[in-house]
Amino acid sequence: MAGNFWQSSHYQQWLLDKQDLMRERQQDLKVVTEEEYQKILIFFSNFMQALGEQLKLRQQVIATATIYFKRFYARNSLKSIDPWLMAPTCVFLAAKVEESGVISNSRLISTCQNIVKSKFSYAYNQEYPYRIQNVLECEFYLLEMMDCCLILYHAYRPLMQYCGDLGSESDLLPLAWRIVNDSLRTDVPLIFPPYIIALACLHMACVIKQKDIKQWFAELSVDMDKILEVTRQILALYEMWKKYDEKKEIPAVLAKMPKPKLNPSRPPSEASGAQEGAGTQATQAGQNAQQQHQQVQ
Repeated sequence: MAGNFWQSSHYQQWLLDKQDLMRERQQDLKVVTEEEYQKILIFFSNFMQALGEQLKLRQQVIATATIYFKRFYARNSLKSIDPWLMAPTCVFLAAKVEESGVISNSRLISTCQNIVKSKFSYAYNQEYPYRIQNVLECEFYLLEMMDCCLILYHAYRPLMQYCGDLGSESDLLPLAWRIVNDSLRTDVPLIFPPYIIALACLHMACVIKQKDIKQWFAELSVDMDKILEVTRQILALYEMWKKYDEKKEIPAVLAKMPKPKLNPSRPPSEASGAQEGAGTQATQAGQNAQQQHQQVQ
């Protein structure tokens, strides 16, 4: 593990440009609009949040899982691997990386089934189809795609340091922490370093709480344009949430979502790309599980 963010794979390999993200998403954006694409990512972030809370995982583990998920689909189409399979796979891997212990196989799947049935039945009205062998196979593709770059730096630690530096203004921490959590629903964690995200969330908390720390910000040698861009993206999320009824809208959006195309007669090695072949294999396994779930359970 790198001793600091600037020497880490997070900084050197996994800070992406907005233009790169949009270029990689062009295939999906032929089917869904940019806003619908964001709603799909938000929905599965909510799913991972609910799954992590049910499994009693720390927020940092859930945040890591969410960024793994975003990283995968930053480089792959939604139709490469079913997000319903990728989401628990990211939680499963994040729990190990963040040293929260390995989630037992049966507990992961049973919790997924319960969460889908109790909280997300409006979006998926069938029985959850995947089993642990699908998750383990999907984990391999996730590791391969990320080139085993598993260590993440989150905004939580710099946020605590900044609030500690402010001293008497530490009452800003709970609100700023919640804004950091909300930032995970945007592309911000893929584009900006964690300290920039922390400062932007702290700045927003100051505005909401009507705290004047202009002098403190003036003494920081940071790019305020980047902080304002992070703020803009988070505010755009809040604006969308004002008029967005997920339970009513997401079923139609998920129905439009690009689905994996199966071609069992063609070996994965002949697929147009390694990741596409990987997605086909994982999804094929998942659909086999769906058809035979009673025997597999």
